[in-house]
Amino acid sequence: MNNNLLQLIVKALAFSAQKHRDQRRKDVQQTPYVNHPITLMDILVNEGEVYDTETLITALLHDTIEDTETTFEEIETEFGLVIASLVMEVSDDASLSKLERKAMQIHHAPNLSEKAKLVKLADKIANLRDIAHSPPKGWDLSRRQAYFDWAKDVIDGLRGAHQGLELLFDDAYSKRP
Repeated sequence: MNNNLLQLIVKALAFSAQKHRDQRRKDVQQTPYVNHPITLMDILVNEGEVYDTETLITALLHDTIEDTETTFEEIETEFGLVIASLVMEVSDDASLSKLERKAMQIHHAPNLSEKAKLVKLADKIANLRDIAHSPPKGWDLSRRQAYFDWAKDVIDGLRGAHQGLELLFDDAYSKRP
């Protein structure tokens, strides 16, 4: 990897850390939210052997538009149109209800770009592992099972994107509560 690409990845990491600085995960420990995008990048690189810079940067930024005040234009200015478009591709439409957003993820999964599919796979792997290991506070068995089943529906729509990541997802799903 050349220095410019490494600089861009570190810039995205710093950007994500800044944007998520006051956020916490829903687990009992209230883990710092920024751990989540870092985990996605770790899954992609160290388990999936995905080294594409645009995919890795998208993983780091994947929740910034959806969960912070970050705009598409801001990401485009900082990281370019390709990255901003990829982040939009994996972002839910916040104007929709939670139920509608979940349905749209299932509906859109087959039509995602290859890079967005990789980010979506890593995201669902990380989420299932987190829910199995340290579920969100207040999530009963039924809600955890429903999340696992919904995540499987999303991933089933993008099968064929990356066999290794799909096997990791299947392993995480096998731990369904």
